[in-house]
Amino acid sequence: MQLAFEDAVYLVDAVEGGGLLMQACKPALESVHVTKVVHDCKCDSEALYFQYGIKLNNVVDTQIAYSLIEEQEGRKWAPDEYISFVGLLADPRYCGVSYAEKEEVRTLLRGDPKFWEHRPLTLMMKKTAADDVRFLLHIYNKMIEKLELRSLWQLAERGSLYCRCFCLNDNDCNDWPPLPLMPDNLIK
Repeated sequence: MQLAFEDAVYLVDAVEGGGLLMQACKPALESVHVTKVVHDCKCDSEALYFQYGIKLNNVVDTQIAYSLIEEQEGRKWAPDEYISFVGLLADPRYCGVSYAEKEEVRTLLRGDPKFWEHRPLTLMMKKTAADDVRFLLHIYNKMIEKLELRSLWQLAERGSLYCRCFCLNDNDCNDWPPLPLMPDNLIK
């Protein structure tokens, strides 16, 4: 797991640290007071939920934000059309950075599905993991400036739904925090 702050990126090794380390991260990951910025949170949320019992909460998903901005700006955006992280990084409106190294890692991952389980982490693995989050806060700040009030609410609601979409269980997600309510000034 990678954690990016304005001045640093931290890599949290869940394989080495195991459940104890992840439980230490649980309060922040589930907190409504800590915003988590993620690109395509569905699989990350699923892994955190089923492996560690963590219900990812208060997520801003840059993939969702991108589609909402595209809609706001009048571009047609199909419901099953998504921007990849590499594509988002390359978009000059948000970052304008090429991420060619990601393809090398994808190739290695296709050849070895357990690529991320190997220890110790290689320099390339550490760099790739850090680069996956290094620009997210910058992109987040640019996106938040562009989003209108209704889109901000939709972003919060969709982020909450995406976090639980692969985490179905017998109690129909009743153990998850409630979905964000629509602000009164948006109700007509």
